Amino acid sequence: MKISELQPRQSKIEIECEITELGEIKEFDKFGKKLRLCNAKVKDDSGEVTLTLWNDEIDKVKEGDKIKITNGYCNEFQGEKQLTAGRFGKLEVLT
Repeated sequence: MKISELQPRQSKIEIECEITELGEIKEFDKFGKKLRLCNAKVKDDSGEVTLTLWNDEIDKVKEGDKIKITNGYCNEFQGEKQLTAGRFGKLEVLT
């Protein structure tokens, strides 16, 4: 799948892309658990989208990494599409 084909509320996404930018890491408490969130920019030859990274995913990646998301999910926040591996998906760094 390509970034340009992503649709809000789409699930079971399998995609390969490159991380072009890592945003600021935000920390917050939810239901008594500490969570970390980072919005990254990813691109492929069809376009660019925001990738939401959670907790341990943040530590796995750096700018320039090529990644693969399996069983990912696309949602929409403030009119912008956002991609995430989500609770059931998997993010892996390709070598």
